[in-house]
Amino acid sequence: MHSPLARLFFPAALVCAMIAVAGCETSESNATAASAAPPKVGVLEVQARDVLLDTEVAGRTVAHLIAEVRPQVGGIVRERLFEEGSEVEAGQVLYEIDPATYQATVDSARAVLARDEAKAEIAALKLRRYSGLHEKKAVSDEDYDEVRAELKQARATVAMDQAALAAAEIDLAYTRVAAPIAGRVGRSAVTPGALVTANQATALATVYQLDPIYVDVTQSSVEMLRLKRSLSSGLLKAAGEDASVELILEDGSRYTHRGRLQFSEVSVDQQTGTVTLRAVFPNPEQELLPGMYVRAVLHEGTREHAVLVPQRAVTRDASGTASALILNADDKVEARELSIARAVGNDWLVDSGLNAGDRLIIDGVQKIRAGATAEAVPHETVTAVSRTDAAKHES
Repeated sequence: MHSPLARLFFPAALVCAMIAVAGCETSESNATAASAAPPKVGVLEVQARDVLLDTEVAGRTVAHLIAEVRPQVGGIVRERLFEEGSEVEAGQVLYEIDPATYQATVDSARAVLARDEAKAEIAALKLRRYSGLHEKKAVSDEDYDEVRAELKQARATVAMDQAALAAAEIDLAYTRVAAPIAGRVGRSAVTPGALVTANQATALATVYQLDPIYVDVTQSSVEMLRLKRSLSSGLLKAAGEDASVELILEDGSRYTHRGRLQFSEVSVDQQTGTVTLRAVFPNPEQELLPGMYVRAVLHEGTREHAVLVPQRAVTRDASGTASALILNADDKVEARELSIARAVGNDWLVDSGLNAGDRLIIDGVQKIRAGATAEAVPHETVTAVSRTDAAKHES
């Protein structure tokens, strides 16, 4: 240590040590300052706006009119006069039943009517002669009254014959089985040569009127009560008497035509607690067929000055109470208890707990707690920084 080389090295080493100590102190102070800086959190300013509220419910399509074609007289089907699945008009003949026996009945009834009309004419002529003789006192009152009764009886017989002829003609007309309504006819249950009976249980065919078409959906009675209360209190502005309805088809696509709500059941199903709603839709292309499963989007009305917040910004405790964190004017974190009305897409509709202008903390919630100080940045910025940090750690 007393050599010239040692005397030269010792001051240099001392200087280096002092520089190193000074550097360590600077690093520690920088680290302390960095740790003391408030964490950055992504915030979203809460805004109030008018929101159209929808309810999506499941349902089935129902034909506007359905008519089952049944024979009103019995006999052998002689001919089928339509193509299955084709459009038919009201009154168009679909089947022809062998009319031979019914035509014979009509001919017999006409003959009986002609015979009894002749008898009635004879009775009328006889009464005319007896009237002159009765005035001259040439016949007794008893004989005159008997002739008058014979004429009345003959005329009554003629009336009965006319009714029988009309009934026979109706049965003959029923041998040509016609479509009761216009629409699309389904498959035929019988072929030519089949024996059918009057008013049989099995329909020969069914005709469906598909334009327009009904959609029957069910809504819980609880939801209906909530809707009525919201409308009566003014919280929800009604969409009108003919509320519009949209359809989502089985493949997930939206039906091109809008419908309108037409009917609401007057009673609640005791087993399911639901009420049936009926909407009517135009169906000019006949894309909708009876029995299809669909989802109807009912436009309930407009919620004015509604507050919507992202669902990921809201947490729930073990009891199910919803809450969110906001950053107040002093950059202090506050916890707010929320009253949630319903989900609207990916957002929550908040009844109370948040006001327009509040800074809702979206990102960085895990780094803070109520009462702490935080620095507000747009929530997209925090998300981007988090992704960058994650990428650095992965690399």
